[in-house]
Amino acid sequence: MGMGACQPPTTIQNVTRRHWTVSAARANHCKIKQMHSRIRGDERPSMSTIDPTARIEDGAVIGEGTSIGPYCIIGRHVVIGANCKLIAHVHITALTTIGDGTTIYPFVSLGTPPQSLSYRGELTRLEIGQGCTIRESVTMNAGTVAGGGITRVGDRGYFMNCSHVGHDCQVGNDVIFATSATLGGHCEIGDFVFIGGLSAVHQFTRIGPQVMVGGVCGVRGDVIPFGLVNGQYASLEGLNVIGMKRRKFTRERLATVRSFYQKLFHGPGIFAERLSAVQPLASADPAIAQILAFIDDGKHRALCLPADPRDKQ
Repeated sequence: MGMGACQPPTTIQNVTRRHWTVSAARANHCKIKQMHSRIRGDERPSMSTIDPTARIEDGAVIGEGTSIGPYCIIGRHVVIGANCKLIAHVHITALTTIGDGTTIYPFVSLGTPPQSLSYRGELTRLEIGQGCTIRESVTMNAGTVAGGGITRVGDRGYFMNCSHVGHDCQVGNDVIFATSATLGGHCEIGDFVFIGGLSAVHQFTRIGPQVMVGGVCGVRGDVIPFGLVNGQYASLEGLNVIGMKRRKFTRERLATVRSFYQKLFHGPGIFAERLSAVQPLASADPAIAQILAFIDDGKHRALCLPADPRDKQ
């Protein structure tokens, strides 16, 4: 194959595979079209475009309708879904998969090696779901062999500038990470979680679904589903009532879960006694059952609890 040429595209499960044979910039002048057997009505072949200054290694898979802007660098094992937009200066490497309809802003780095002293150069994975928005300078690391070899991010996440997802994290759907929100390795983040700006989550910490983490928090303990945490060293301040209302909790359900919360975290006796006493309430509401199951599944980190009132004196 001649210098600067590209092979015809081949369609594999709704993505287009491009085989770039040289690193010369003019190789990327080729405009790649998704191949269709026929066109009906107003349908037109979807087209993936690559800026001439971008670098895409042999073996990378680019979905139909995806655009790759100036100075992007895409590794050979990367798979990018359909209708994605890499605006400019995006770096993607390792076994990274990006779902359809994701928009990635400049200076984002995805799939780079885990920041772990155990890493020995293994080829590991990063999976990002569909419809995500990844703003400027976000970083997401691939997994480690010891941690299972994969970092996962769900669908429709919104990651503001400079946020970070560490190696082996498991992040749910519909999350929002504000500016510089940071996850250490091996964290588990549920669906509909909001992490405030400049907040950091300690490695191996779990944050349950629909949690609200305030800004400038250091989260060192597991946060129950539907929890609201705040403070320099995050403490549990109550339930994320606003988030629960957005998820269509009725007044009756809110009252039931609030009563359970008060008994568990502010009732008489020590926490272990209160936890045992509220177990029968699991049948009162699915959210209560979810909170109790979350507490029971704890492994690595202590539970994030309300602050001791004496500490505020």
